[in-house]
Amino acid sequence: MMKRKLQGAAAVTVLLIGSATACTGHNAATHRGSAPSAAGAFAKERGFTLVASGDVLPHASIIRQAKRDADGSGYDFRPMLSGAKPVVSEADLAICHMETVYGPDGGPYTGYPNFQSPPEVAAGLRATGYDACSTASNHTLDAGTAGIDRTLGALDKAGVKHAGSARTEAESRQPAWLDAGTAKVAQLSYTYGTNGYPLPEDRPWAVNLMDERKIVADARAARNEGADVVLVSLHWGTEWQDAPDDQQLRLGRSLTASQTGGRPDIDLILGTHAHVPQAYEKVNGTWIIYGMGDQIAGPMINYTGAFDARGNQGTIGRFTFAPPERSGQRWEVRKAEFIPHWFDTDAGRTVNLNAAIGRGADHTSVRDTIRQVVLSRDAAEAGLIMGE
Repeated sequence: MMKRKLQGAAAVTVLLIGSATACTGHNAATHRGSAPSAAGAFAKERGFTLVASGDVLPHASIIRQAKRDADGSGYDFRPMLSGAKPVVSEADLAICHMETVYGPDGGPYTGYPNFQSPPEVAAGLRATGYDACSTASNHTLDAGTAGIDRTLGALDKAGVKHAGSARTEAESRQPAWLDAGTAKVAQLSYTYGTNGYPLPEDRPWAVNLMDERKIVADARAARNEGADVVLVSLHWGTEWQDAPDDQQLRLGRSLTASQTGGRPDIDLILGTHAHVPQAYEKVNGTWIIYGMGDQIAGPMINYTGAFDARGNQGTIGRFTFAPPERSGQRWEVRKAEFIPHWFDTDAGRTVNLNAAIGRGADHTSVRDTIRQVVLSRDAAEAGLIMGE
């Protein structure tokens, strides 16, 4: 699937930025050290839009819904993701979080607590427009290394790149390499833990665990390999807590402060795991989404044993990146947006809340609750707006 060009205001923003500057970027002449003319640089450099969404968490009820939607022939996850497709497919680059691992062809498939999802999830994600998924989570070892192998194989087959778990040591050392506009993008992914499952003795690199020194070292290695933009996906935080916890705040400050040669090592942090929407915040000039909430999940039960509707709420982050004015500078986020969404467990469908409200659905209170959480750390003052 070819990704779309920038549209509307985002395209105008990047064009205006480009027309006012002699941009440089990922072309052979620049890397050889020769300086292209301002006109030549503008002709070659293009910004891009990136969208990112939260946990894909197929509980047993989600698996049953996908089976119904397949009409008796396997599992089809495309219908339940169709509400997100207009936003996802219009972006130049789209990132998801695949929290679970896949079971063998034909099953058995299981939900909580040890997930093994149908591999057809991967095809559904690709059909929605996703280019890559983070795969490091507390459930990555639910089915041992066989689950990792099946998951990454299915994502490969569907054309979805991945970062966070690995089948070989060489694969574990590489980010997901992505292209957007004229930027070379590297995605890295890490998890706080694996629910007590130890790392395999013969594959201690199978899952990326969250370690500040490793994250920074990996980000710098990606930059040295030519990454214009470095994305870090973190499976972190405290479940059912809509405020970022102390570890998130501390690690977020430290990672965004890390620089090499005056340039930040990390350009965007994408958080998952808490199962509820959490705040967006610009820290040291870099955007952090502490938690995007769940994109797909069955009815969620919180730690008190009660159904908690927040577990089916989430956001999609959308960021418009523009090329730098000079070689060696960072690609800047010129526009930052969040799009509130909700998974309707009765219908088994993802709902873009703003789009639904525009069609007359009464989701205003849910939308406004998500907005209050997202903006709770002064993100609006830093330029974050609610998109559609």
